[in-house]
Amino acid sequence: MKRFLSIGLAMLFTVGSATHSANAQQESRAQQESRAQQEKATAYQENWGTDVMNVTQAQLDPQHWLAKLPSPNQVIMSKAQISAHNKALVEHNRFVNDPLASSNVLSDKQLTSKINSISKVPKSARFFVDGRQLTGKDFGLYQDNMRFDSAPNGHKVEFGLIVQRAALRTFPTDDRVLNSAMDVDLDRFQESALFPGDAVAVLTYSKDKKWALVQGFNYLAWTRVENFALGSKQQVAEFTKQDDFLVVTGAKVFTQYVPEMPAISQQQLDMSVRLPLVAKDEVPTALYAQNPYANYVVWLPTRTEQGQLKLQKALIGRSQDVHLGYMAYTKANVIRQGFKFLGERYGWGHDYNGRDCTGFVGEIYRSFGILMPRNSGDQGGTDFGIDTRFNKQSKMDEKRKAIDAMEVGDLLYIPGHVMLYLGDENGQPFVIHDVKGLAYFDENKKLYKGTLNGVSVTPLMPLRLSEKNSYVDRLYNIKRIR
Repeated sequence: MKRFLSIGLAMLFTVGSATHSANAQQESRAQQESRAQQEKATAYQENWGTDVMNVTQAQLDPQHWLAKLPSPNQVIMSKAQISAHNKALVEHNRFVNDPLASSNVLSDKQLTSKINSISKVPKSARFFVDGRQLTGKDFGLYQDNMRFDSAPNGHKVEFGLIVQRAALRTFPTDDRVLNSAMDVDLDRFQESALFPGDAVAVLTYSKDKKWALVQGFNYLAWTRVENFALGSKQQVAEFTKQDDFLVVTGAKVFTQYVPEMPAISQQQLDMSVRLPLVAKDEVPTALYAQNPYANYVVWLPTRTEQGQLKLQKALIGRSQDVHLGYMAYTKANVIRQGFKFLGERYGWGHDYNGRDCTGFVGEIYRSFGILMPRNSGDQGGTDFGIDTRFNKQSKMDEKRKAIDAMEVGDLLYIPGHVMLYLGDENGQPFVIHDVKGLAYFDENKKLYKGTLNGVSVTPLMPLRLSEKNSYVDRLYNIKRIR
């Protein structure tokens, strides 16, 4: 019996030893593979290079800048302060509007003035993408499509909600038009964009009925009629002012796929989109053949065949980058929001399904509920927040002193461009901005010209507009949103 027990124990020991050995070998292989992968990653990091001056990979990580903040989560403005800021803008800044406060009727003269404010024939030459210069006849066709019949009793203004990302155009046309530089990325008829859920006042329609002149919260321009749905002013107001709402805080998120309902399926929602939440007692246990418990259920505006507003329930996964209500306005959140766009291609006037410099900062701040004018000159040139202004007589020392006193989230304005201050690195101020060109003096004191064409992190001081002028030379305002 002892002999059999000894044999059994020996066999168990042998099997156990073999199993342990096999496990050790597997663990060893896993460790080797992990080390090899880490070495590859390290090699990739070491081989990384860029023509963007004085930038490291670490600086492309938001955590690098967050770690520098002494009080990253301190709330800068309360909800009440933000509400007061927006109210003051609507009342005193002509570039920010409440579309629902638009007059219900416009006279012929008023409507003509509205059209002429956006649809001006440019003084400089314009060209189609094929190189043909636009003639008076071409502009005449656009103008003819904007003509309206006289209305002695006035033109009725309608109201609605945007149902899909909507391009805003100078004229009622999709024609892509360039200036003499012939840069195909800069469509001079592209003005801006509105997002699902944005309220609009619809002022008039093109003669072909394919376009409408709409007033959004910070822009007036032409958009295709399929981009909005008409409702009563009360309907639109209730939608935009509901207390319980979801805010898109990622660069882009999408509604869940619903095969039989394309109007609510995989709809793109850009940062700052605000949608009302469906009340708990209106959420069923199954919605579009899916249990909605792992989703937020929101009201999404859709358009009927007759162009009327129809609110439909839509699902947004809880895994998506969204927030119940507006985010707190903190320096940490400013940095996080900015970096969510890092690397996105530049889109003049929200072209290319992206955004430009002012769209970039506008969407960041709107995710906190803060409104701004649309264009950089309107932002930098008008008084809101705390402005530190410079003129042609301002000395470089004066500007450098103001730059050194900047806080994270401050906005720097040069003609036609805006940047967001990230922080300081060894005495060098850094910004994040949505920018097209890149120029600086290289180590041989020669002007290097490259391209960025996207959301980029750069040092401020070396940036050049030309051999003669740096960005700082042309800096005319530093704005702090307070």
